[in-house]
Amino acid sequence: MTVRDQVSIAGVPWPVYKLLALAVATIVLLIVAFATASAAPAVLAAAAAGTVVWLGLGAFQRTD
Repeated sequence: MTVRDQVSIAGVPWPVYKLLALAVATIVLLIVAFATASAAPAVLAAAAAGTVVWLGLGAFQRTD
């Protein structure tokens, strides 16, 4: 990875794709929670979306 692919948070370098996965999971959590007014489907959907983005972009990042 290059320096541009990392963001320093509290002195710890984080790959950008991990932060993007967390952002996507948060957005999905809020949208599903608002749409269903229930925590269970919101948490499950957010976990699934975050995992897919994290693993998908992580695999893509390693192949470059």
